[in-house]
Amino acid sequence: MNGFCSRDTILRNLTYTDAICGRMKYGVVVHGGSGSPSELSDGPERAAAAGSALLQRGSSAVECVTECVSIMEDDSRFNAGTGSVLRFDGIAYMDAAVMSSSGECGAVAHITSIRNPVRLAREVMKTPHVLLVCDGAIELARSLGFQEYDVSTDRGRERLKREIDDFSKGKRPEWPKNWKTYSVDTVGSVAMDALGNFAAANSTGGTFPALKGRVGDVPMIGCGIYAGRKGAVAATGIGEEIIRKVLSKTVYDMMEHGMHPQEAVEAGISLYDRSVSVGLIAISREGIGVASTRQMAHGKIIAD
Repeated sequence: MNGFCSRDTILRNLTYTDAICGRMKYGVVVHGGSGSPSELSDGPERAAAAGSALLQRGSSAVECVTECVSIMEDDSRFNAGTGSVLRFDGIAYMDAAVMSSSGECGAVAHITSIRNPVRLAREVMKTPHVLLVCDGAIELARSLGFQEYDVSTDRGRERLKREIDDFSKGKRPEWPKNWKTYSVDTVGSVAMDALGNFAAANSTGGTFPALKGRVGDVPMIGCGIYAGRKGAVAATGIGEEIIRKVLSKTVYDMMEHGMHPQEAVEAGISLYDRSVSVGLIAISREGIGVASTRQMAHGKIIAD
């Protein structure tokens, strides 16, 4: 397998794998984040159904993944958009990105008070830039009519209170060792449209605890997502670990060299110790791939 672990070794290190073989007309995969319990799969399944309906009507892969991730951002059970985790200051700082197989991409980082960061990332694609952050991204959003929106929820506020109480009692996680086991969620989607174009998108509310100004893999093209002429990939998990291996581009390159998406995501997961929370979804003309070292709620629809 081109220098990677054997397939048997990879499978022993996975808690979940999935594959669909054979060529297809179009397809979409949506995940709820590495560590998201399988009982929440109704969320990404609903998003995938909406995305598939768009593809069936002739919409582009970019439109599909933007809609899918937007639906996930509106589902407060997941850490993206509404329901994003709150930092110590009580504010949710969100990141999102979109990329197409034509090479167009847009991302936003460390933004607040936006209901659907992925839709703002899609707007950045229409500018000469790739990544906008903080106030600049918010100013663009307001100029485009994005209304101010409070993404915090009762669940998020209760979680923050528990975390602060733990810290005040001296129950501080090891730093940075706790990144290996701390729960991190990112929602994402990959799709292929009827014309054979690919796209990937993702969105996150970040993680807790985190130093002020921390940004993970999500808005970094090639790390959290990547799309090219051979397919699309989206990653989830410990952002710092994903960045260090430029994971989505690494997996995409495997697909470009002939690997089936399932083989590629398995090989990508095998680059990590099982203790690291990381997951991948991928799509190509040959099918889809899903793999994670944790549970990962997901949904998929393909048309043969």
